[in-house]
Amino acid sequence: MGQRGEPRRVQAYDGELGAAVARAQEGDEAAFAVAYRLVQPGLLGYLRGLVGDDAEDVASDAWLEIARDLGRFRGDGAGFRGWTATIARHRALDHLRRRRVRPRPAALEQDVDLPAPDSTHDQALESLSTEVALALVRGLPRDQAEAVLLRVVVGLDGPAAARVLGKRPGAVRTAAYRGLKRLARQLGADGVTDEAPRTLGEST
Repeated sequence: MGQRGEPRRVQAYDGELGAAVARAQEGDEAAFAVAYRLVQPGLLGYLRGLVGDDAEDVASDAWLEIARDLGRFRGDGAGFRGWTATIARHRALDHLRRRRVRPRPAALEQDVDLPAPDSTHDQALESLSTEVALALVRGLPRDQAEAVLLRVVVGLDGPAAARVLGKRPGAVRTAAYRGLKRLARQLGADGVTDEAPRTLGEST
């Protein structure tokens, strides 16, 4: 699922993403397409975790809003991923309210590249097949599933994920830690400890 060099790739993508967003804000349609290509896989994976098979429809609604409000965005590539995730989450919750169904983890996008592990807990994710990942993430409590999806699939750091969820970074860090530890326990992963939750490279 991930290789050790991938966090640097994510950072490189964020540099490319920030440049693309800046050009898109000046009216460059090709640059907007680049931003879409870099953000959409993780965003779609996150939405599949919230609304299941309706993810593509919700993502389309989110991108309409993203395009409409692009001029209001201020920030870098990482900030843009957080901003788009916030918009997507609002559209997902609106969708679920219309269906009168509580959000629950459904499925991970099958072609999402996950950032690489930085600790033993992430080794659990490395060993997951797509089918097992779908079943296990679906079984996590909602707060843990969302934290894992935002941190691992979307690639947000702790503070950014907390802003998306409207929670304190410590609460999101703890939820992600517990979710990954539960996945590791279910997989029988070796070396999982009760250390402070640094499972996804938490920035402080």
